[in-house]
Formats: sequence, structure tokens, C-alpha cells
Amino acid sequence: MAKLGKRTRAAREAIVGKENVSVEEAVSLIKANANAKFDETVEIAMNLGVDTRHADQMVRGVIGLPNGTGKTMRVAVFARGAKAEEAQAAGADIVGAEDLMETVQGGTIEFDRCIATPDMMPIVGRLGKVLGPRNLMPNPKVGTVTMDVAQAVQDAKGGQVQFRAEKGGVVHAGVGKASFDEAKLVENIRAFVSAVSKARPAGAKGTYMKKVSLSTTMGPGVSVAVDSANAE
Repeated sequence: MAKLGKRTRAAREAIVGKENVSVEEAVSLIKANANAKFDETVEIAMNLGVDTRHADQMVRGVIGLPNGTGKTMRVAVFARGAKAEEAQAAGADIVGAEDLMETVQGGTIEFDRCIATPDMMPIVGRLGKVLGPRNLMPNPKVGTVTMDVAQAVQDAKGGQVQFRAEKGGVVHAGVGKASFDEAKLVENIRAFVSAVSKARPAGAKGTYMKKVSLSTTMGPGVSVAVDSANAE
């Protein structure tokens, strides 16, 4: 087993015995241990009681975090004509059609969110095997297949976060930066958990939220009491 560095060992020792704590205490702990030379992302991981192999148990949604993510979102838009101009005016980083499809097919993906007008989906659909595994495929359920491309770009740039349950029923996302005030992180975390709670699928049986944990990019995870995380 690889030997742990002093920083990693100290961070892990700081959370020993700290399990199922309140959101406020968890945020305080992870911020205190965020000692990397860059502004670490605060990440949330949720274990849900769903089996994503069944369509009626898929969890998917979008939430605009009240205090943003602290991340610069690179947005690509598949559109033509006036809609392409709208996207550019709204601040989209990349706008295109067949040319953008060819770029992506060639392995160049320099964006974090992909938006498309409905008429572009036959083209975007060819990229399913490339964009799908990266959770970048435009989807009308989360507002990324739309004629209102300007609003979609603004939402993406303004701190909107998409989520989707992966294999094993795990949902994870970045909910801010370690430099954020504790109160703002707590607000973002509760907003995200609330959105996942409201996205509970009809096919989910038994306990829906099984476990919630918080961490920073380079730090250990701290388990949070589900009731505290899901407090309205």
C-alpha cells in the first residue's frame, strides 16, 4: 500500500470519529482541511436507493445553485443562423453545426455543457457514444435541448448544475469552492440535496437517500446526516 503523505495523513486524522455530522460541521471540517495550492472544489456524493438499470428508477435533473459553483463553465451550442448568433451574444464559448460535430468526433471536447436547438438533434445524436458517457448529451429534460439558447447559456454560465444517477445509484457534483463562505456552501448543498430529493423516481422503493458525504478535491470525505442535508 502506498505511503500517505503528511498532508493527507493529517487530513484523515482530523475527521476520525466524525461521522453523520451536520452539514454545517461537515463544511467546517472540509474547509479546514482544504490545503492544496489551488481553490479546491467542494464535492457532494449521494448514495441513492435506486437501480439505474431500470428506466423508472433513473434520477436526473438540474438545479441553479443559489451561490453559483465558482467554476468557469465552457459552453458549446449546436445551432444555425439566428439561433447561433443568439448563443454567441449570450456568451457561448463554441457555436457550430456539422463543423462542431466533426470536431467532437475527432476527439476534441473543449466544453463542460452542451446545448442544442431541437432541429440540430439529428446531428448531435451521432455523438451519443462520445457525449453520453461524459454526461454532456443535450437533453430536453434538463433544458439543454431548447429554442431559447440564450437563456440556456446564461443558466449554464450562472451556476446551474446537472445531476444524474450513475451505476450503483450514486449522484455526485461540485457545489462550490473551498474559498466560499461556510453559509454559502451550506445553502448550495441543501439546495442540491433538495433537488435530488424532489427528483425521486416513481420506481424507487424503500429508503431513497442512503448516504451523503462531502469532500474537497484533494481531501477526505465526511459523512453527513441525511436529515441535516435534506432540511428544508
